[in-house]
Amino acid sequence: MPMDRVNVDTDQITPKQFIKWITREGYGRVLFYDWRYLPGEKPNPDFILNQPRYQGASILLARANFGCGSSREHAPWAIADYGFRAIIAPSYADIFYNNCFQNGILPVILPEAQVDELFRKTEATPGYQVKVDLPLQIVTDASGLNFPFEVNPFRKNSLLEGLDEIGLTLKHVDAIAGYEHTHNPSARQSGGSVDFKQFDRSSN
Repeated sequence: MPMDRVNVDTDQITPKQFIKWITREGYGRVLFYDWRYLPGEKPNPDFILNQPRYQGASILLARANFGCGSSREHAPWAIADYGFRAIIAPSYADIFYNNCFQNGILPVILPEAQVDELFRKTEATPGYQVKVDLPLQIVTDASGLNFPFEVNPFRKNSLLEGLDEIGLTLKHVDAIAGYEHTHNPSARQSGGSVDFKQFDRSSN
């Protein structure tokens, strides 16, 4: 889905009136709320997200400085909850870029000329599709397009394994428990311990 606007900020992605919710679920409904809906929450037929040809898109094509503005994590929550798994843009705001990885979204950075080409192809060809291959770090399409991209190896591995910071910590539960057992004798003597399993989001 092509979002052909520069400097799309986090308040446009997830407006401030919705950031008090205590769960990550449901934010897909309010993604780009002020552009997406007319009064009474009627879908605006002129907004790109509501156009039938882009329904079900899992890749968001964007312009420069996407995700600027405040640091709210609700912006990537809304993008992920709607169903986007990757974003392609020439640049991002730093905090938003980092938050994407923490929420299972791959923010691909490509040169502006390549992003322009993707916009042209997307808008000219109904049903146009690209594939973002994270293991190979490449964006391709059926016509032979081949755009490589860079990604931090640690972040790449975390996305491939579906792990956030808590998940990465849980991979080392035994080592952490061993360290506590060795270095915190007072906790051992009092029978105290930490049940790391309670933090395992995959069990929820």
